[in-house]
Amino acid sequence: MKTYKTPEIKNIALLGSKGSGKTTLAEAMLYECGVIKRRGTVDAGNTVCDYFPVEKEYGYSVFSTIFYAEFLGKKLNFIDCPGADDFVGSAITALNVTDTGVIVVNAQYGVEVGTQNIFRTTSSLKKPVIFALNQLDGEKADYDNVIDQMREIFGNKIVQIQYPISCGAGFNSMIDVLLMKKYSWGPEGGVPTISEIPAEEMERATELNKILVEAAAENDETLMEKFFDQGCLTEDEMREGIRKGLVDRSIYPVFCVSAAKDMGVRRMMEFLGNVVPFVEDMPAPEATDGTEVKPDSNGPLSLYVFKTSVEPHIGEVSYFKVMSGTLKAGADLNNVSRDNKERLAQLYTVCGQIRTQVDELCAGDIGATVKMKDVRTGNTLNDKSCDWVYDFIRYPEPKYTRAVRPVTESDAEKLMEILTRMHEEDPTWVVEQSKELKQTLIKGQGEFHLRTLKWRVENNDKLPITFEEPKIPYRETITKAARADYRHKKQSGGAGQFGEVHLIIEPYTDGMPAPDTYKFGSQEYKMNVRDTQEIPLSWGGKLVVYNCIVGGAIDARFIPAIVKGLMDRMEQGPLTGSYARDVRVCIYDGKMHPVDSNEISFRLAGRNAFSEAFRNANPKVLEPVYDVDVMVPGDVMGDVMSDLQGRRAIIMGMTSENGFEKISARVPLKEMSSYSTALSAITGGRSSFTMRFSGYELVPGDVQEKLLKAYAESNTED
Repeated sequence: MKTYKTPEIKNIALLGSKGSGKTTLAEAMLYECGVIKRRGTVDAGNTVCDYFPVEKEYGYSVFSTIFYAEFLGKKLNFIDCPGADDFVGSAITALNVTDTGVIVVNAQYGVEVGTQNIFRTTSSLKKPVIFALNQLDGEKADYDNVIDQMREIFGNKIVQIQYPISCGAGFNSMIDVLLMKKYSWGPEGGVPTISEIPAEEMERATELNKILVEAAAENDETLMEKFFDQGCLTEDEMREGIRKGLVDRSIYPVFCVSAAKDMGVRRMMEFLGNVVPFVEDMPAPEATDGTEVKPDSNGPLSLYVFKTSVEPHIGEVSYFKVMSGTLKAGADLNNVSRDNKERLAQLYTVCGQIRTQVDELCAGDIGATVKMKDVRTGNTLNDKSCDWVYDFIRYPEPKYTRAVRPVTESDAEKLMEILTRMHEEDPTWVVEQSKELKQTLIKGQGEFHLRTLKWRVENNDKLPITFEEPKIPYRETITKAARADYRHKKQSGGAGQFGEVHLIIEPYTDGMPAPDTYKFGSQEYKMNVRDTQEIPLSWGGKLVVYNCIVGGAIDARFIPAIVKGLMDRMEQGPLTGSYARDVRVCIYDGKMHPVDSNEISFRLAGRNAFSEAFRNANPKVLEPVYDVDVMVPGDVMGDVMSDLQGRRAIIMGMTSENGFEKISARVPLKEMSSYSTALSAITGGRSSFTMRFSGYELVPGDVQEKLLKAYAESNTED
């Protein structure tokens, strides 16, 4: 294929909710451009974009797929993104390396929660948006209702380029108000018949054309003046006005298609080729040092690797965008992210698993290479003339967590290698080896997301694994002051062990004054602070230790050993074995032996004195609580509210947002374990939620009793 220059390249993300028909639309696009000779179907498992075994197994897209089309003398690079909210990371990645988003809307269901989530992402990234109303031939398709819904949610920037003469099974024609023509198709779709607009449609078409012309003129002062003077614009002027409006996000054009019947697809492709912004029309991305990196084919050579995957029969494939310069096969580049050198021996443009070898790729283009030595998703590759680094993709926090272990324990190391590799392929799979919980945790965007990971590990890597409920990272603390002393004495011939520690503990809060006097019963204890250690804890909170020893009762050289004993119990709290936090300790007395005292003696004495005092200080268990926002359709809000309240949620507020209800709540992490699955079941998959850590709060008394009982039983079993 020819080498396309930067002014001939456009990059487009294909987005939309699950079931909107993106993969089918991609298939029709490839067919219309002559890339494929026959259209596949999702049901048959023979589409260009869904070629991984797991996608054929589940019947829906799991990975983003890159494909291109040569059309009208231009190269259109597309990234077809999964629609399920669980795989939102792919859409976020795609929007960061493309310049326009085509959001596919199912005309039978209208604007779904997933549609809004994707639109919000395009808004945050300031990307142009085009809407494609698909499945207009569906039984429940209602074009006018969907347009009203879109205007209510997205505002008056919604501008119709086309409208169908009829929807449902009879859909076979539409009016194009940009070209002011009627498009009609036979039963097989494909090449349309273009004719004049019928008289009965002329009034509506003229009104929509006027709205479109005004929207185009608003984006350019010269066009606006001409519109006021003449009341019309030429087709080329309208294209230019719409292009500027797309870049400014002041216009969201709407197209009509039936991807399954290949109706309207070629006309939309013409618009993409003629009107949507080129790579160089969009604001330049920035390197981490703030430098704008313009897509200049003559500039320094710099690549950003936005995706890596292990693909059937090939191995590791690295997908990249040429940020600057011209890349030629055989180039030697520096991987500045991993500090090594890489040679790109072969370059490809890709259509799914179809790879076409090319000699060079210019700035703005998207390509792939294979068998790199050590390249990961998110890496930057440069030539010697620049040191740019890119770090502009931000992924959402995980919403679903499971503990994972191999069925055969000896495979633990192999499993970690696999999980690490899979995280490098998809950064929204987050792997954590929790020292606190003594579990390997795998985190993702939902149950389907992790189920996909499990399928791949078991089927691709042939390693059986088990998912389990993750333990909850509880915390322990105290609510009042308490005193305790402990003598550790051990004699077994020769030198023995002896250490005695007296201490007082109390809850710690920032800014509290130094200890002075404590009273327990009728006895008063005066503190004379000689030294203070303030220890920030990696899991949150602090341990503050005061050395109040007078008269040399304990030698100063044993204080560090006592503090180690205190930390032993802070790391494994006396109640449930969880981390303890926010405690201050006054070591005020003790005894030592001139021969038998040593560090281990005082470490054990400090540990046991602390445990006894902790139990007498009205200890409490804290649990992690999250702020949760749930977007739900109004007709199921009551059911969602009831479910949240059953999860010990505190409802913080409710608001209406773009046709959906937003419920804000504070929910214990324990109750969120399988929430994504439950929410999907309650709402039929029409809802979504986000969660972010808020803080730790006291667990209810009945919950604490259960936790203490369970911990005691587990220790008995051990």
